[in-house]
Amino acid sequence: MGHRHGLYLRSSRNGEGDAALSTVMRSEFGDLGNVEEAVQVGVRLLLAAAVGGLLGYDRERRGKVAGLRTYMLVCMGAALFVMVPSIAGMALADLSRVIGAVVTGICFLGAGAIIKHRAEEDVTGLTTAASIWMTAALGVACGLGRGLTAIVSALLAWMVLSLLSRAMSDR
Repeated sequence: MGHRHGLYLRSSRNGEGDAALSTVMRSEFGDLGNVEEAVQVGVRLLLAAAVGGLLGYDRERRGKVAGLRTYMLVCMGAALFVMVPSIAGMALADLSRVIGAVVTGICFLGAGAIIKHRAEEDVTGLTTAASIWMTAALGVACGLGRGLTAIVSALLAWMVLSLLSRAMSDR
């Protein structure tokens, strides 16, 4: 028996076991054709984690239920949803349907954050829902390779959440 990469395979004299393992490994883990693509995916996901984390940290610091981990995961998930089909060669027109599905799905998550209390004007969670929605949009931008757009948008969203919140509380 041969031992390669923690897997045990029966090897025949002509190396069929090694060839089979190589074929399976390429099939299962060959979606990134080269190091450049792997780095690109890593950078996009790290950027999504960072911009999602910026908004999430601010929300968590303020004691909101959806915080750092939620925002990071939403942003990275949205990035992944658009990156995978894009890497697989999906046409832009078809990719727009994927983006539409991300928006629809995130709306359900945001709707769960909104709570209407007994009083007509007492509704909470609207800013959380809107910021989760914005975070998904940031993730889509990251996934499409629009890093500067994601960074500028995240900074503007952070200013709305953080600086305007302080200005409103000073009233």
